[in-house]
Amino acid sequence: MSLDSDSSSQGGDHRSFRQITRDRLLFEMLRSTRKDSKSAWKVLIMDKFTVKIMSYSCKMADITEEGVSLVEDLYKRRQPLPSMDAIYFIQPTKENIVMFLSDMSGRSPLYKKAYVFFSSPIQKDLVSQIKKDLSVLPRIGALSEMNLEYFPIDSQGFITDHERALEELFCESAEGFNKYNACLNTMATRISTVFASMREFPRVHYRVAKTIDASTMTTLRDMVPTKIAAGVWNNLSKYKTSIPEFPQTETCELLIVDRSVDQIAPIIHEWTYDAMCHDLLFMDGNKYVHEVPSKNGSASEKREVLLEDHDPVWLELRHAHIADASERLHDKMTHFVSKNKAAQLHQARTGAELSTRDLQKMVQALPQYSDQIDKLSLHVEIAGKLNSIIREQCLRDVGQLEQDLVFGDAGTKELINFFRTQLGVSRENKLRLLMIYAAINPEKFESDKGTKLMQLAGLSADDMIAVNNMRCLSADTKKASGGGFTLKFDVHKKKHGHRKERTGEESAWALSRFYPVLEELIEKLSKGELPKDEYNCMNDPSPSFHGLPSTTSTSARTSPAHSMRSRRTGGSWARPRGSDDGYSSDSVLKHASSDFKKLGQRIFVFVIGGATRSELRAAHKLTSKLKREVILGSSSLDDPPQFITKLKMMSAEELTLDDLQI
Repeated sequence: MSLDSDSSSQGGDHRSFRQITRDRLLFEMLRSTRKDSKSAWKVLIMDKFTVKIMSYSCKMADITEEGVSLVEDLYKRRQPLPSMDAIYFIQPTKENIVMFLSDMSGRSPLYKKAYVFFSSPIQKDLVSQIKKDLSVLPRIGALSEMNLEYFPIDSQGFITDHERALEELFCESAEGFNKYNACLNTMATRISTVFASMREFPRVHYRVAKTIDASTMTTLRDMVPTKIAAGVWNNLSKYKTSIPEFPQTETCELLIVDRSVDQIAPIIHEWTYDAMCHDLLFMDGNKYVHEVPSKNGSASEKREVLLEDHDPVWLELRHAHIADASERLHDKMTHFVSKNKAAQLHQARTGAELSTRDLQKMVQALPQYSDQIDKLSLHVEIAGKLNSIIREQCLRDVGQLEQDLVFGDAGTKELINFFRTQLGVSRENKLRLLMIYAAINPEKFESDKGTKLMQLAGLSADDMIAVNNMRCLSADTKKASGGGFTLKFDVHKKKHGHRKERTGEESAWALSRFYPVLEELIEKLSKGELPKDEYNCMNDPSPSFHGLPSTTSTSARTSPAHSMRSRRTGGSWARPRGSDDGYSSDSVLKHASSDFKKLGQRIFVFVIGGATRSELRAAHKLTSKLKREVILGSSSLDDPPQFITKLKMMSAEELTLDDLQI
């Protein structure tokens, strides 16, 4: 018996990122066990981590279809099933190996045969430990490294599940050194497994350390992207010899940055439907709870729904401006009524023009259309809630000031006036405004001006921690080396505007000027124009590497990296409904996902410290624009409330999450 590495399709696989991940789990792992197994049904055993990997990519019905009748937790007491074979999908840890051996050793093993798949490379001493147990050895049907330790959160996004990355990699205390190294190592391993799955060998770009001085902590914090890049590069080098058909020359680009490239994107209000839902509705992941009329006519009942890719309305609207999404929903309802005679009769009786809510109630009364209207009705309800919250919390005024601050159209005077006059604005939104201001104007907080602004805004003590940490994140390293937080987040501060207006990106929708810095970086990377003083590359390009595939590729892939569509004359949110704006399900899925052969080499971007929904939106947008699939990875995907909590935890010694208010 030998330890086999995974084998699948070659680099340049034309399936979508999420599809490749799903196929590997279902076919390469589960289905592969059918070859020499006499057991029609099997037990699937996973640890807590691999359960999450599986749940992000596959549904229970998918797993059952591959011959799995029971899913078990490795660490829970399990019923012996000596007539059935078992599939183990586990991390290669010492504890997991001990549990596996206890299951399968001795005269009475729990299962007849075991097919073992490790989520990442296993150490040689652990393999030796397995081989030493002579009672287990003949019961092992497979021992393989899957090299799959990431969670697909989107068709073009993944996370490594490092929710405390900011705290562990950028904290003020030197006591976290062990956590620092452990976090770096596991993050690098998990990023690397993306390329093992995709059969891609990237050119690894990374943000260089801005300064290296006598302060050890300064070096550690500033060196995070460099260390992650080195870890990924080390793993990739091993893949070239250990994984069959792994590319030997560069097939794609990888850019590794930390949250320093844009500290405003995680705080500012993003006005797209997706971002607003997660920012304002207190959703649990992608789960939304709403009330629906009960079928027996009694009181309404609560129902959980997932806002994900399987919902066509969600797919179409998620990257649309909330105003655009609301209008599209009204149009969809109107169109539905116009095609339905019963609804037309009802409208004729009333004679009045119907609101979206009236239309919703009308179509709900037509039971024969309940399946069609359920999803549409759900989104009408959600958009209505969002618009109510926007009005109640004066978010248009908040959003306008946020964007004016970022683009240099407002400053201290306007912020003070806002705090004095807008008494209806919530504490959280004042906090976010002040954090944006602190990121743009760190020098204002070197005196007592910052404290006075906090007092004027009525912020609490733990709010001040977040603002101070945002200020520190923008501080100049040399100034802070005396003892304060020393990571530079944006030392190249512009005097008039923190961000430049993008030409050709004007929008008819209000509050849509803001764009994440990552969008600019990806475009520069695609053109080969990353600033050389800020970004290094782990590998010199191979002779065949020019950012595009070899001459054997299709003509569409060797064409210049301009947009698949004609150049936009207005912002993507400003396009007429039904147009090909690069965001809707029709455009992204029809033009990109359905035929990846037409796209150039992939671009992967990894953000250490948490990515934002605006950055995920940019990945979808730029896939169309650059004709290259852009895949965004991060330690976590954070909405503003989560990111603010994490900022507070960076300097919290005795605080727990329960102590912090958001």
